[in-house]
Amino acid sequence: PSDPDPSVSCSEGVFKCPEDQLPLDYAKIYPDPELEAQVLSLAIRCIHSEEGCRWSGLIKHLQAHLGTCGFNVIPCPNRCSAKLSRRDLPEHVQHGCPKRRVKCEFCASDFTGEAFEGHQGTCPQESVYCENKCGARMMRRLLSQHALAECPKRTQPCTYCSKEFVFDTIQNHQYQCPRYPVPCPNQCGTLSIAREDVPTHLKESCNTAMLLCPFKEAGCKHRCPKLAMGRHLEESTKTHLGMVCALVSRQRQEILELRRDMEELSVSSNGTLIWKIADYARKLQEAKARSNYEFFSPPFYTHKYGYKLQVSAFLNGNGSGESSHLSVYIRVLPGEYDNLLEWPFSYRVTFSLLDQSDPSLSKPQHITETFHPDPNWKNFQKPGASRGSLDESTLGFGYPKFISHEDIRKRNYVRDNAIFIKASVEIPQKILA
Repeated sequence: PSDPDPSVSCSEGVFKCPEDQLPLDYAKIYPDPELEAQVLSLAIRCIHSEEGCRWSGLIKHLQAHLGTCGFNVIPCPNRCSAKLSRRDLPEHVQHGCPKRRVKCEFCASDFTGEAFEGHQGTCPQESVYCENKCGARMMRRLLSQHALAECPKRTQPCTYCSKEFVFDTIQNHQYQCPRYPVPCPNQCGTLSIAREDVPTHLKESCNTAMLLCPFKEAGCKHRCPKLAMGRHLEESTKTHLGMVCALVSRQRQEILELRRDMEELSVSSNGTLIWKIADYARKLQEAKARSNYEFFSPPFYTHKYGYKLQVSAFLNGNGSGESSHLSVYIRVLPGEYDNLLEWPFSYRVTFSLLDQSDPSLSKPQHITETFHPDPNWKNFQKPGASRGSLDESTLGFGYPKFISHEDIRKRNYVRDNAIFIKASVEIPQKILA
């Protein structure tokens, strides 16, 4: 060969044979044209055959082939530092090379490929659609002015309530806008009232609004403009006072009826009363200070739709037990169902003064008395409509000497300054059924 074999190692002008590594004298290395001609005449395939090149020929024609081979790697002619196969070069030069020259189709400006990529999508001369999707198309440089002042789909705050609306709907919104100014519907002279404030204006501020008299609940039906109401009140003072008095009377009657209804609802209806007399010591002193002072229990029914009864007690005694005993009596009161019942009242009654001793320490010893009503006793006859619970003309039936003051102190009949009196009525099952 005409050039030294690059595989032959060289150190300071001394070459070594690649086979035996022995030193060679460069002066003894000479070209061999015949051998070179033989080598160049050998048939080979293109060095890019594995990449897809189908060329094959003599070695001496390889260099010429590489000058046209589509798979041969060559540098970009625009000196962009890219190296790529010859067949890919046209695409690169036309579309991918950052140093190619490109002319914008909209503004006709000339750019390098790299600069054109930044220019794309921002060219002020490019024709684009409005971003609000109103259908308008224009050059990009006109888009901002269109979106700000011309686009029917632009958003705009309502002048009165400040909420955002699409421009082409804001006119319809003003027909419902709560802050839109409207004149007083009564034509009082107020020209600008927020729509949502009109009811308040008519009720509180409008001089022409028709008002009902403040005494309407008492029965006054007068209705007049606000300005005339003061005169009406002055002229109708006596009339209004009469209406209020009548209203108070009606309400008092209703309260009494409601109170009676409440009392009836709170009355026990199982034939048993347990009556707690609290603050016993004070009430005993009160009974001692006032002769024949009687305390009354809440009323109770013998059964549902039955007789209405009431227990009374003289804490300082009554009759033969005065000043020495606790006296206990029972009476029949006018009831709701008296016309449905048999008379006279004839069912067995039991009184008990309850022992409040702890059952776990000792067996309670209640004081108990039982009697059958005397059918001739006036109080057991059907009550008249005029006989009430405080009618002292008819004394109840019971025991003037139920328990002495001395015996009351022997056990826990008085505990925490209170006593319990129990009254029960024995009603046959056939009556209850």
